[in-house]
Amino acid sequence: MASMSLAASGHKPLALDTLRELVADDWEAVNRVIYRRLGSDVALVNQVAHHIIHHGGKRLRPLVVLLAARACGVTNSHHIPGAAIIEFIHTATLLHDDVVDNSDRRRGQDTANTLFGNQASVLVGDFLYSRAFQMMVEIKEIGVLDVLANATNTIAEGEVLQLMNCNNPDITEAAYMEVIYRKTAKLFEAGARIGALLAGRTDLEDAYVAYGRHLGLAFQLVDDALDYDASPEELGKNIGDDLAEGKPTLPVIYAMDQGTAAERHMIREAIETGGTQNLKSIQIAIESSGGLRYTAERSREEANKAMQALEAIPRCQFRDGLAALARFAIDRRF
Repeated sequence: MASMSLAASGHKPLALDTLRELVADDWEAVNRVIYRRLGSDVALVNQVAHHIIHHGGKRLRPLVVLLAARACGVTNSHHIPGAAIIEFIHTATLLHDDVVDNSDRRRGQDTANTLFGNQASVLVGDFLYSRAFQMMVEIKEIGVLDVLANATNTIAEGEVLQLMNCNNPDITEAAYMEVIYRKTAKLFEAGARIGALLAGRTDLEDAYVAYGRHLGLAFQLVDDALDYDASPEELGKNIGDDLAEGKPTLPVIYAMDQGTAAERHMIREAIETGGTQNLKSIQIAIESSGGLRYTAERSREEANKAMQALEAIPRCQFRDGLAALARFAIDRRF
């Protein structure tokens, strides 16, 4: 089978709407499940949950579940709640992240904690986590429960690791990659893997684990670069938020390593204090040192690895859709 890669594929990246059309009936079914299972007798739960879901993002993670299951020839409908579960877990992490980071903007809208307060955001995040586990039990697939229980634990560890690394300008690239694997890529990995499990294709689990892991890493690398190279409208949040939170991401890690002594001092001070008064100068330093270019190269490497992992999956339109997602992950800017 011919090897797939971003450099050699020559494919024009598909729009997300085109990818959703591949699983149109499933997509509509997932959205119905999401809105139905958001319901609660507690009014504030409904308000907060519906706020973040209605202002939802691209829903890439549930799309991964649907495409993976269809590529495996799924014959039941368990991938529908499976995709909704992944979205609930992701949404819960967003609610908690925005409180931890004291964020006031996400996806171009006021965050839930800005509108409803930190307490409500944390507790509704807990509601979404517990609702996700209720739904896992209903599927009655112990393998799925095992994968998702481990994933949520790993995500929590990743968030704690990131918190420990805040305001630390000496974090290594390897330590950074470990954080983004745990806090972002792990859920992509779990989504792809349960797609195979719910279709009864345990023989394809390893391929999907590799695909999801590398897709998630590529996606987060691009996100971290965009924090220094996008408009607020593109980003959906304030430019420089990572710096304001003292998060040392790959563009600044590379600039610290390759920049001038003055640039290293400026970036170090900004990370240690969470200061953005020199944001424009830091953006210039990241660009001139090659930090954005290097991050782009690393994201392409990860996307290529994701595509290569798909070589173990039988060729079909759904596998092609998964490959297109890898291209989309980096073509958002790079």
